[in-house]
Amino acid sequence: MRTTIGYIVESIGYVVGAQGVVSFTSRTFFDAEWGWIHKVVDLPTAAYLGIVAVGLVLVAAGVTTRKAPVRPKAA
Repeated sequence: MRTTIGYIVESIGYVVGAQGVVSFTSRTFFDAEWGWIHKVVDLPTAAYLGIVAVGLVLVAAGVTTRKAPVRPKAA
């Protein structure tokens, strides 16, 4: 179960981080709106870097969760 939760959190982190990168890049270099975050909330350009950081934290948490040692069951 821990492995499944780890993979799910990690996958969500990749999606969130990618959306942050895409949104930041599109606003900074192309003066356009790409991705889906701008459809949910209107953020300043620098805030998308925070979304990238949230994605990285989720990826790290997912990897840590699924790589954690399994505790032995009590008898």
